[in-house]
Amino acid sequence: MTLSNDDVAAGVQRYLDTVATGTAADVTALYAADATVEDPVGSDPLQGHEAIRAFYATFEALAKTTELVTVRTCAGQAAFHFEIVVDLGGGATSTMAPLEVMTFDDDGLITSMRAFWSESDLVMG
Repeated sequence: MTLSNDDVAAGVQRYLDTVATGTAADVTALYAADATVEDPVGSDPLQGHEAIRAFYATFEALAKTTELVTVRTCAGQAAFHFEIVVDLGGGATSTMAPLEVMTFDDDGLITSMRAFWSESDLVMG
């Protein structure tokens, strides 16, 4: 049975909240064991918990906030736009507003995530 659109939207919000306040292990726990991450699209996809945890660990220690701008859900998938602001220390921040596409399994775990952004989308402040 495919997740409801509300369940998928809740999964997206849970992901954004966990990216902002959780550990790399917390974020990885939202993914299925054989999930893939392509961030950004065009980079080599990462597969499995070990690779995904290592990816999120690269910015785990930085203070950050996330805000969902819009989400569209259907058939166990979501396309969404959000903003992430990372505190780089000393008053410096980086802000990005990528578009992401996620697929969820029937248990609500993320099976794939693809992030659409490029270096020109990163705003330093």
